Amino acid sequence: MLDKKSIATPSYVINKKNLEKNMQIFKYIIDNTNAKILLSQKAFSNYFLYPFMGNYLSGTSSSGLYEARLGYEEMKDREVHVCSPAYTENEISELVEICDHIVFNTPIQWLKYKKIISNSKKEIHCGIRINPEYSEIKNPLYDPCSRYSRLGSTILQLMQYDEELFENEDGNNIDGIHFHTLCEHSLDTLERTLSVIENKFDKYLKKIKWINMGGGHYITKSNYDIQGLINLLNSFEKKYNLQIYLEPGEAIALNCGYLICTVLEIMNNEMNIAIVDTSATCHMPNIIEVPFQPSIENAGLLNEKKYNYRIGGISCLAGDIIGDYSFDYKLNTGDKLILDDMIVYSMVKNNTFNGVPLPSIAIEDDGGTKIIKSFDYHDFKTRL
Repeated sequence: MLDKKSIATPSYVINKKNLEKNMQIFKYIIDNTNAKILLSQKAFSNYFLYPFMGNYLSGTSSSGLYEARLGYEEMKDREVHVCSPAYTENEISELVEICDHIVFNTPIQWLKYKKIISNSKKEIHCGIRINPEYSEIKNPLYDPCSRYSRLGSTILQLMQYDEELFENEDGNNIDGIHFHTLCEHSLDTLERTLSVIENKFDKYLKKIKWINMGGGHYITKSNYDIQGLINLLNSFEKKYNLQIYLEPGEAIALNCGYLICTVLEIMNNEMNIAIVDTSATCHMPNIIEVPFQPSIENAGLLNEKKYNYRIGGISCLAGDIIGDYSFDYKLNTGDKLILDDMIVYSMVKNNTFNGVPLPSIAIEDDGGTKIIKSFDYHDFKTRL
């Protein structure tokens, strides 16, 4: 077992106790509704913890074949859901062997592969992703309802295929709807989104058996209205008699770990700059994409404390900057910095640009901190 001071850097450290607290929140929702909650693997795919999370969750959601396989293999005896903008025939042939739910982006995609699915020995529930043309996401990078969006079918697109989707004489119909239009949103956004969906898609809600309300639900954030969500889910289920699925991503492992790094060098170019053995662009690209500045343990924002520093990454990219901070003390080479809440959208998106080594992965619990996976030159080379 290792402690924070002795752990090799850089390392992602997952706090299992905090993860369990989040799981208990999901369990409370499940116990008080008929809703099912899935792990959205695109945010957090540490399969070492899948058996543990499988004690609370109903299964996994996937964005393609490989994620679906990972959920099938590692969270055993749980549901496997997949949703993708498009599939190949080879992918569908594999997905029908492992998936319980397959969501198609358009009616055309479903019609294309309908025969493969109907010939499958496994019972598969097929759904269509809808685009309600309503979103409260401000960053266009994450907005699936922006103009010319390729994600989901609008009401006008669905209406062209009413008979093919829902009224086949052989009973081989679409039986579910999926929407994913939230991103770190609270209950009020979900309420407004559902109101739009009910107004536009009401006739389809009365023809299906299940609805997947996607991810982006900030359920484990401290001020989220859990009881309000429970009331909403129960009311919606009663109104339409549907099985409801939620697939939170970031909320699964929110506040469940950190990225620890070491100061390698201190330099000055009009301000103090600390170069660390991690990288924004390689190890946490999400902070550049969103963008946002992660908090650092015992640090403040610029000028809040006595000593200001820009924290820079190890890659050659000029914009590989974690952020500007202040500390009560002068930083020295060898000091360790702990970047808070760096577990979601980090391990799943990291890369080896510049040959920068990947961080180790560790689990922290009451027994201490234990590294469960490390990476070396071979991992870099075999990715190329």
